[in-house]
Amino acid sequence: MWPHRIWLGAAVLPLALLVPRDTPVPHVLAEPPPTPAHERARTVPRPAIVSRAAWHADESIVREHAAYTGAVRAVFIHHTGETSDYDCAQAPELIRNVEEAHIKGRGWDDIGYNFLVDRCGTIYEGRAGGVTRSVRGAHTTGFNADSVGIAVLGDYHDGEKVPAVVVRALATLAAWKLRPGEDPRGKVRLRSTNDRSRYPKGEVAVLNVISGHRDTYQTSCPGQALYDELPEIRTMAAALREAAEREGRADTENAENTH
Repeated sequence: MWPHRIWLGAAVLPLALLVPRDTPVPHVLAEPPPTPAHERARTVPRPAIVSRAAWHADESIVREHAAYTGAVRAVFIHHTGETSDYDCAQAPELIRNVEEAHIKGRGWDDIGYNFLVDRCGTIYEGRAGGVTRSVRGAHTTGFNADSVGIAVLGDYHDGEKVPAVVVRALATLAAWKLRPGEDPRGKVRLRSTNDRSRYPKGEVAVLNVISGHRDTYQTSCPGQALYDELPEIRTMAAALREAAEREGRADTENAENTH
């Protein structure tokens, strides 16, 4: 979650003032490095993801190459903090603002989130390193290892309506990124690596596999309306994984019956 003042100017820009590169971008898939064998066993199809090139990430300000961690055991949901009523054509510019705030403002190597989602349900590649890889982000203090951070562009305070397409995008992305066998409705034990989190360094926290940023850090992120959608996101992600597994079993049985 970032101070509102960072976003106010960009969030209220009339569409006519946007430069040409801020027009809606197609779902351009990022080209990742080769995927390790232990990460290939995906059951849910990869969703459409807008690449860094498509949202015009400023690669010149990125400080270091990506670092990698273990397969994804947990998903942390965030919001970015600006107003939620932006035009979706503004999303690339808003994401570039996040990138600049994280790198130049906070001194991080790159944008902290692994993925971002706009109010129209479009998914964007965040931190560089390959969307199919387990890239270590800078999204959840103390719990960046073996996890993925997904931020929704907007605020979503209590009383705001979270679009159904946003809930669907978050569930789909979580279902796809979580390691095989991980139940989106279940719990996970993660060891804190930072005393600034809600859990002292070294303490093992028992968290929901799909959690909010506020579950591990003293913050109101994500906004209450979005936080209240976490049970639905967990249920939907689990249903997507179960459906994909059923289809996989059916395909295997059909293939065996043809021989």
